[in-house]
Amino acid sequence: MFPVKLLPGAINEITVSVCETKSLTLADRYGLMAAILDESLDEEERRAIDRLLRSTLRGRVKLVDELSVTN
Repeated sequence: MFPVKLLPGAINEITVSVCETKSLTLADRYGLMAAILDESLDEEERRAIDRLLRSTLRGRVKLVDELSVTN
């Protein structure tokens, strides 16, 4: 199995994108999956992921099947 390596700043970029678009894209979801598998995440990044997931469950963020959302 290949190790999963998250790009630096990826969680922050996903969070900013979701805040602007209120949508979680397919690419964002793959990024979150990679982040969850990354054992080097700090506590702040884990909390940011938790907030994104809670917002999605509460219906504040919608899931879209596009790779990216353009304004």
